[in-house]
Amino acid sequence: MSGKSKPKVAVWKFASCDGCQLSLLDCEDELLALTEEIEIANFPEASRAVVKGPYDLSLVEGSITTPDDLSRIQEIRRLSKTLVTIGACATAGGIQALRNFKDIHEFVSIVYASPEFISTLDQSTPISSHIKVDFELRGCPVSKAQLVEVISAYLNQRTPNTPAHSTCVECKRRGTVCVMVAKGTMCLGPVTHAGCDALCPTYNRGCYGCFGPQENPNTISLGDRLREQGADSAEVVRAFRSFNAGAEAFLKESERHEKENQKH
Repeated sequence: MSGKSKPKVAVWKFASCDGCQLSLLDCEDELLALTEEIEIANFPEASRAVVKGPYDLSLVEGSITTPDDLSRIQEIRRLSKTLVTIGACATAGGIQALRNFKDIHEFVSIVYASPEFISTLDQSTPISSHIKVDFELRGCPVSKAQLVEVISAYLNQRTPNTPAHSTCVECKRRGTVCVMVAKGTMCLGPVTHAGCDALCPTYNRGCYGCFGPQENPNTISLGDRLREQGADSAEVVRAFRSFNAGAEAFLKESERHEKENQKH
């Protein structure tokens, strides 16, 4: 790219824990190599230096939870040629989307001494609910390898190569015994997007669904299977309502079992 200006890359934070930004910093050697090809124009987690937009690529972490978030994400979209959301918060509302099932005003009145000073929205929503998103990278946090792949794909003007299969495929590749079949452990692996290299099943724990629903997940079949194995409807609801509670497939399945639980 000699003789040409480097593409400007910006990293933005909304309601989140910063874990996905830390994943980018944790790339270390890969990040150093990337900085030779790009200009990091805005990344508060890494530097106080800020270069004005417009930006060639924006990476957005976090969900929309306040009125200020709404106006800010619109401005970021306007300044960004390509916008990629990173992590469960940005792609599905995050763990904070659990507020969507309750009265947020009740929470505010209990937690804060002066609730009148709190400005918040009733729900925590993904970035795509408000603006056009060019690519979504799931995970809580995102995979470092997948994050580098997305940036590399942009630099080379190609489609990112991220897996569309489930966590179960990763288990099979590792030779990990299925914890659901062998031990009856509750596991969301069959409907969860790959990306963590089957970390939890490798340590004899069920998948918690950190990477959200895979493409075309059969959540109904899995939900029924979990019930057959002894889980009650409330346990299945909790399983689907964690890091990606707001993801459509997980949301619908949790609501199905919630209605069943209310009947009893």
